Amino acid sequence: MRAWALGTGSSGNALVLEAGDGRVLVDAGFPPREMARRLRALEIAPESIEALVVTHEHHDHARGAASCAAKWHWQMYASGGTWRSLRARARAGTSFVSGATLDLRTMSVRTVRVAHDAAEPVALVATARDTGERVGLVYDVGHATRSLVESLSGLDALVLESNHDEGWLRAGPYPPSVCERIAGPFGHLSNRAAGAVAAACAHRGLTSVVLAHLSQRCNSPELAHAAMRATLSRTSFRGQIRVSQQDQPIAVPLGDERPRQMSFSW
Repeated sequence: MRAWALGTGSSGNALVLEAGDGRVLVDAGFPPREMARRLRALEIAPESIEALVVTHEHHDHARGAASCAAKWHWQMYASGGTWRSLRARARAGTSFVSGATLDLRTMSVRTVRVAHDAAEPVALVATARDTGERVGLVYDVGHATRSLVESLSGLDALVLESNHDEGWLRAGPYPPSVCERIAGPFGHLSNRAAGAVAAACAHRGLTSVVLAHLSQRCNSPELAHAAMRATLSRTSFRGQIRVSQQDQPIAVPLGDERPRQMSFSW
């Protein structure tokens, strides 16, 4: 199994999962032209994507979902609540109840309801049919429920929101109401909270933790990485910690798989 984050953050999110000869896109927060540019930086033809799974309806995760799916004939999946929120933009696809498992051609994708201020948001755990490798994808979560943490056991790689530093958020440019929403139980995970989630599912077989959805105003890659490293150093985790970027694809390390050489230009 292989995976690449095409970009994560408030300006757009998308991630490619590849198992065998099948490819699935998680979220489409970029319009078609930008999505094609990011995919082709990895030498991935947009037409090779078989399915699109949308975690929730917010603009940075679903902006390009309907247009990309229509342009490249992707089968689109979203929870019932997400689908109703997208109805004006997306006319064709498949809805599911959060908690369901999607049986795709080369992988299965378990959906897990998460705490976020969206209609029916989900985290995902994708399992390759041929190798059994498992990747967890956790975006936009206010707090980690027991069901979420339990679903992340035995992963080979974890892509996890590490949105903000709590001190930076309090001292940052946002008004109190926005700070309360971000730090609230249906907002976003702080660096500290992300560390707690990762520590709860850490084990020696976990190859990598990739930090995602960093705030550009209330966090930094250095802060997020240092906080996660300090927390995971107290566990059995011996893998890599990487920080995803908003403007450039990054490979998600899995086992001994070497990341594909990437080139990217604007």
